[in-house]
Formats: sequence, C-alpha cells, structure tokens
Amino acid sequence: MRIGLISDTHIPDVAPSIPHQVAEVFSGVDLILHAGDIFVASVLDELQNIAPVLAARGDDDYGIFDDRIDNVQQLTFDGLHLYAIHSSRYWARSIILKPEDHDLEKAPDIVIHGHTHRETVEIMGESLLVSPGSATFPEYQLRLGTVALLTIDNGRADARIIKLWEV
Repeated sequence: MRIGLISDTHIPDVAPSIPHQVAEVFSGVDLILHAGDIFVASVLDELQNIAPVLAARGDDDYGIFDDRIDNVQQLTFDGLHLYAIHSSRYWARSIILKPEDHDLEKAPDIVIHGHTHRETVEIMGESLLVSPGSATFPEYQLRLGTVALLTIDNGRADARIIKLWEV
C-alpha cells in the first residue's frame, strides 16, 4: 500500500491549484491523505483525479462539507492503525504518548498530522509520526514545498519526504 500525504495547501489563498509536481509524485499511489487546511473542496476533486482521497478537517476548513473529510481519519492497513489529524506536532505526539487522553486503547502505529507547515518523519516508541509539511506554503512562505509518501508492507510502515522543487 502506497499513500500520498499532503497538507496545508491553502488553495486558492496561497496558490491557484495543486502544484503539477504532486501528480507526478503521487502517480500510482493507492490513496491520498490530506492532513487539513484544504480551504476549498475542489482541491480534493483535483487530487481525486490521481487516486482516492480522504482528509482530516483543518482549523480553516469548517465551511467545507464533503464526505471525504472528517475531523480524524482512522484507518487500518496490513494490521497497522493509522490516525490522521490536522494538529500541532505537540498534539500529534500526545496521541502517541498518552493515547488514553484521546479515547484510544493504545498508540496508533502511524500518526499523520498537518498544521505546522514543516515536514517531519520520526519514530516515537513503536509509532511513526509524519507531517508532510505544506506543498504550497512551507514554513508560511510562498514557494514550492513538500509532500510525503507512506509505504505500508508486511505490517511495516516507512515514510519519506519529497521536495517538490526537486521533482
């Protein structure tokens, strides 16, 4: 299973559409997860032309009503529990460190988050924590940014950051 991860696109406020490099990077993925701050549902439609899309609702997405968006996306692939949310790194880490505070029996195997506009991939205990950064507004700057590719195979997860300006 290959999953394209994207977040904080802020379209059309910071860019007119998804950068064309995203389609190239996400070519052949099984699913795209958007970790929030979508701004307009047409972003999901554009991504849906590449692969099926699900999204976590961002703090700027409360006017969007779309079946593909939920506050939290909880999915299971190859026995691994994935939890996608639009939140700060601090909040995302707390999902792993104190799952009971989030009504979870145990820490998810994979936590995907947005909101920070900064890309990260780190291992915390038994969990993988990933922020794809922002494809259009990294570190709140108007330039090409980053996305991530998550691979789940044989009960193992691996993520890597893709710098769109290098594609």
